[in-house]
Amino acid sequence: MDLYARQAQNRRRTVAFLLLFILSFAALGLGLDVSTYGFLEADGERVPFITIFALIGSGGLALTSYFGGSRLVMASLLARPLDIGLAEHRQFHNIVTEMALAAGLPQPSVYVIPDPAPNALATGRDPQHAAIAVTQGALDLLDREETQGVVAHEMAHIANRDTLVMTVVGVLLGGLLMLADWGRRALYFSGDRRRRGSALVFVLVLLLAAVAPLLSRLLAMAVSRQREYLADVTGVELTRNPLGLARALEKIGAASTPLRTATRGTAHLFISDPLRRRADSREGRLGDLLATHPPLERRIRILRALALGAET
Repeated sequence: MDLYARQAQNRRRTVAFLLLFILSFAALGLGLDVSTYGFLEADGERVPFITIFALIGSGGLALTSYFGGSRLVMASLLARPLDIGLAEHRQFHNIVTEMALAAGLPQPSVYVIPDPAPNALATGRDPQHAAIAVTQGALDLLDREETQGVVAHEMAHIANRDTLVMTVVGVLLGGLLMLADWGRRALYFSGDRRRRGSALVFVLVLLLAAVAPLLSRLLAMAVSRQREYLADVTGVELTRNPLGLARALEKIGAASTPLRTATRGTAHLFISDPLRRRADSREGRLGDLLATHPPLERRIRILRALALGAET
């Protein structure tokens, strides 16, 4: 798939995620109106207040995730602007500038996450509103070529519009999890009022509250895994140095400390799983289903194979 086809596909995926998110909110709200307050019944509530609230809330969160998702993600990770007075921060800024020129993209905003766990991510709805962040641990651990490989990988995500999909997904997943938790609590505390709705509606609401976040997360994981392979290869095209990224992934994988500010809603944004979950090291169908990233060993093998091919 060429660059423009990839970008178009990610735009379609983003619209699909937004619509799925809003419909999930509306369906859960309507189910709660019916099962808890007897909406549509003769003696029940005539106005679907929960559905209206869910639609307004989901629409607002969808717009926020699209236009302000990058800022929300960086704030949640406690990311800070660079301190140009520090040599490693200046070098990181220079590398980002080089890779932006190589990719033909605008200069993204640049941040550092004050955490010793080595990792990196990119966010933003398009190249004009993109941001790249690395942890202080990555700056301390990686040499210049390795940092260049990581930055090129993240620049590839920006060029492919992967950041559009995954930033939106990260914010929306958090909202869907909150709504599902609220829905379960509302059903639990509704007492005898739930009897006014049909048992079928009650069961459907309960299933939606439990299953919708899981399905959304599984879909986000699948999209995340596919994009990592493509970003590795595209990053190598920018640097012409597969071993730089391979060595960086080896060092990142060898670090056992999880990133403290990362959450399940933001884990898929990073170059490697910041939560250090076992599922990300598995290969096969189970790993493809449960993990946010492909196994680092497989990615490193591919990169080293590319390096051997370049030498021959």
